[in-house]
Amino acid sequence: MLKKKDKKANSKVGPWQTLLVLMVLIAGGGLVWWESSIFLNPQKEVKAFWGGWELPEQLDVKKTTVAEGQTIEDMGGSEVRLKDEVVGADARIEIVRRYLEKYNSPLLPYASKIIELSDQYGLDYYWIVAIGQQESNLCKKIPENSFNCWGYGIHARGTLRFENYDLALASYAKYLKEQYFDKGLNTSELIMGKYCPSSNGSWARGVNQFIAELKGDTENSVE
Repeated sequence: MLKKKDKKANSKVGPWQTLLVLMVLIAGGGLVWWESSIFLNPQKEVKAFWGGWELPEQLDVKKTTVAEGQTIEDMGGSEVRLKDEVVGADARIEIVRRYLEKYNSPLLPYASKIIELSDQYGLDYYWIVAIGQQESNLCKKIPENSFNCWGYGIHARGTLRFENYDLALASYAKYLKEQYFDKGLNTSELIMGKYCPSSNGSWARGVNQFIAELKGDTENSVE
């Protein structure tokens, strides 16, 4: 009889054991609900509670397909518009990069540098590239070892040369700002009057065409 009584007493579950079991069940249920919510609704904000701790909200990730099939993820940062499509970060770098790549330009590694210098001197992003295209087919036709893609400082007395494209870009952006835009020469036609005064207008038309290509204006660009 004593043995049977002891066995019955040992089978009882104490209050602490009961509490522990309940905590495990609640926690397990919360985990299953949280994982199910994320799996079923990956794009919605999900909040879950685990023992009183609030898990961070899931980011709302948007993917927008732009021209030529490239996908850019907008993680809630700054937005710019490219032909009525919203893309992440600064689209100008990608526009310039694609343009330089399309024409197999040696300036391709300097797409970010071009945007940086344009911003530094208050120039629209397309001027350095468009004039370089008009003057040297984007640096493919330049005096040997000059790194001068813009035809400036090239005359009968000599040729302005640089040690690399970094120095050439920095010098040209400063020159364009101080010698043209600061003096009110801020269109292709006005720039042409000083830059290439002997032109019959073809210089400005060429620059305008390349600007239109960069801006994606297919009506005014020529492939």
